[in-house]
Amino acid sequence: MFSTYSKYQIASVIALIFHVIGIIGILFIDKELFISTSFFHLLLMAGLIFFTQPTISKNLVIFFLVCFVTGMAVEWYGTSTGELFGNYAYGTVLGPKFQGVPFIIGVNWFILMYCCAVSVQMFFDRIYNKVKDTIKIKKNVLHHISLVVDGAFLAVITDYFLEPAAIKLGYWKWLGDGQIPLYNYVCWFVISACLLAVFRLLKLDTKNIFAVNLLLLQIMFFLIISSFL
Repeated sequence: MFSTYSKYQIASVIALIFHVIGIIGILFIDKELFISTSFFHLLLMAGLIFFTQPTISKNLVIFFLVCFVTGMAVEWYGTSTGELFGNYAYGTVLGPKFQGVPFIIGVNWFILMYCCAVSVQMFFDRIYNKVKDTIKIKKNVLHHISLVVDGAFLAVITDYFLEPAAIKLGYWKWLGDGQIPLYNYVCWFVISACLLAVFRLLKLDTKNIFAVNLLLLQIMFFLIISSFL
């Protein structure tokens, strides 16, 4: 019904509209009401990722499940013990929970890992094609290193921009002195690297411009919220 490129365009426009509505609603209309829609917003973004696929492969479903289960597990362990990420707790605005962790957080791990993987690899392909004649290391080796290491760094950077806004939105709060520990970002890097290695092993398609657009929209959304809320 839709070509792959048309799907990218449609999904990007929908994502842009919903992010703009969210910003306007939170900043100027009814903060609590629009924050309470975060659960459905993130579900929609995950749905758009699947919508933009030429076909929904078994490996993509597997990656979704791995990210969801891993995300829920590490967040449960983190909130229960404080030994992962630091001492924090989730608020009440992100919908239904399991053992104190909103189910949508598992979905968000998938969204972030997928978008980071695709963004890094599309950038890698462009750079590699320009310098491939001067590089002696095999492309697949560089591809794997870039996906895992650069993708994990990108996930950490995204979390860095997300944290101040998420706290203001009531998604979660840091206990104790309220400061975000450096350990949080170390854990983000390690866990993200592991999930991105799974992405690589599953040989998922890394060409999806919507994923790049979505990641940029999310970063801009959180920057605006943290700056003006």
